[in-house]
Amino acid sequence: MGRSFANLHIKSKNLEKTVDALKELSEGHATVLGKPNEAQEIKVVMYISKSNENWISVLHDYFVWGTVKEVGKTLSRLIEEPVMTAGYMNEELFELSFFENGDIRAEKIFCEQWMRDEYEHLKEERINDDYLRIALDIRNEDFDDFISITSPVQAVDKLSEHVKMSLWSDSEWIPHEESLKKQFGTYEF
Repeated sequence: MGRSFANLHIKSKNLEKTVDALKELSEGHATVLGKPNEAQEIKVVMYISKSNENWISVLHDYFVWGTVKEVGKTLSRLIEEPVMTAGYMNEELFELSFFENGDIRAEKIFCEQWMRDEYEHLKEERINDDYLRIALDIRNEDFDDFISITSPVQAVDKLSEHVKMSLWSDSEWIPHEESLKKQFGTYEF
């Protein structure tokens, strides 16, 4: 078993608008965050960072590979910005998905062929390389190299380099990693 993480990122320059959308998500759509409808008194805690001039990163305890996509899809209905979700599992899989207005716009799964063979359901919902290239703002000459990567570790590292922010983050790591403690603010909704 290796390291796993899941996070989401909003392509936005407006932190206040993003926080408002996350508040609406927490209050009106809390079931996608693993919160039962009847648990209104329980606060939702999110960790938010304006990672750079183009991206706002969000961490939450319920984000894992398999749940973060539904959160990204729901959030994309509430905010007029692209939402990118990243799910990384045990150094064997890195799933990158983009949503706008509640629809998946593009997806790429980085893994070795044996993983795809072993898990037959492991297929991208929507392959749209042009959308990925534009949303990630990757030059044409660099995009082909990036998209052909099969190693999840290398894909995360290369994407982190392209978007100029580290994707290596998870809410569980915050108490243990000083750099994440400094980077992410705690928000309760």
